[in-house]
Amino acid sequence: MSDHTASPVLTDRTISILSPLVLLGLWEICARSHLIDTRFFPAPSNIIIHLFELASSGALWKHTIASLYRLVVGFVVGCLPAIVLGLAIGLYRPVRAAFDPLISATYPIPKSSLLPLILLIFGLGESSKIAMVAIGVFYPVVINTAAGVRQIPPIFLDVGHNFGASRFNMFRTVALPGALPLIMTGIKLGAGMGLVLIAIAEMIGAKEGLGYMIWNAWELFDVERMYVGLFVIAIIGFVMNVGIDAIERAVVPWRKR
Repeated sequence: MSDHTASPVLTDRTISILSPLVLLGLWEICARSHLIDTRFFPAPSNIIIHLFELASSGALWKHTIASLYRLVVGFVVGCLPAIVLGLAIGLYRPVRAAFDPLISATYPIPKSSLLPLILLIFGLGESSKIAMVAIGVFYPVVINTAAGVRQIPPIFLDVGHNFGASRFNMFRTVALPGALPLIMTGIKLGAGMGLVLIAIAEMIGAKEGLGYMIWNAWELFDVERMYVGLFVIAIIGFVMNVGIDAIERAVVPWRKR
């Protein structure tokens, strides 16, 4: 039985590893054969060499750590209130009536278009970058959390009310566990959005960070350095996704995969 269940998982992991390697291999062949313009699409091997050069000089680590710090702090600032508010929206009709229109009206606004306003309010320091990430994380998490509470069978909520559960206990023992699958989906979407927005925010008014490194490389037409920044962002996104999946398997073991 264990061999039967392990085999598809192993196959999926193998495909997940091979698919980007095959893509990079095709890219390398096309670049070496001059089938693509290497001024804009340098060979992956050259990009990787440039990556190690930047890492050994310490420049890449400086930019990566700066971006990760902003991403983590912004994620926490946006995620925690979003979960609390989403649970409240799902549980209480007055809260839903008050916040649903606001969320529905502001969610479609492109978050990158808010950058000038955020810079005006928070300035060019760390606060503006953290605020951008927090806004990007907030919406997917709050929307998915509220949806997760609403899909809980009403009988579970009724049992909690009948036994006189306090609001805190309703949050902790009914709403939060029941909404966890969709909360984790919102967290995954929010983390990806936060990574996109931190790169955008760092392109304006920053002196370090992966977004700044990409923008500065574009200004200097250092294409390989630009791709290094893009590669590192892709790696961070992949690691985040794997990490969130591992957390989800631990906290939501009953969810079908």
